[in-house]
Amino acid sequence: MPRCPWATTELTVAYHDEEWGVPVHDDRLLFEFLILEGAQAGLSWMTILKKRENYRKAFDGLRAEKIARYGVRDVQRLLGDSGIVRNRLKIAATIQNAKMFLAVRKGFGTFDTYLWSFVGGKRIQNRWRNMADVPAHTAESDAMSRDLLRRGFKFVGSTICYALMQAIGMVNDHLVTCPRHAELGGACRRK
Repeated sequence: MPRCPWATTELTVAYHDEEWGVPVHDDRLLFEFLILEGAQAGLSWMTILKKRENYRKAFDGLRAEKIARYGVRDVQRLLGDSGIVRNRLKIAATIQNAKMFLAVRKGFGTFDTYLWSFVGGKRIQNRWRNMADVPAHTAESDAMSRDLLRRGFKFVGSTICYALMQAIGMVNDHLVTCPRHAELGGACRRK
């Protein structure tokens, strides 16, 4: 199968074929992707995929309600956990982002409603032929980043936001040569 060229290992092929670009509307899973994309900053996505299950275990199933109550002892425990990225700033950001996630959810009803508002509730269907054509950020991810930062979120720069948008299917960035492009509605053109 002529997949997107970044899917080269068993783990990335499974992620590519089953998750990447599939629209996500479940708040718990949206929070998980937000945290994992932030943890990935400066690292490879493969590193994070390998640690994904460890993140779920270390961070109470990545449930924002529990993480928002973490204190100093939890931070110390996490700094000693080799199954996750042991970066104090990223751990602190996860706790802060859990609090902000809950605040956004309270204000918008769901985090899903909030996030998808940056694309008007509809996925953007791109038609890239080469990986070099895929942008690192867009006007939509710039706007999302600005608003998340304004609300107090951390590790949510525009490039991280665009990676989040790709992961949760807000944009279909599978190359047109990849069967997943069409499977995810790629026959449509970007408006």
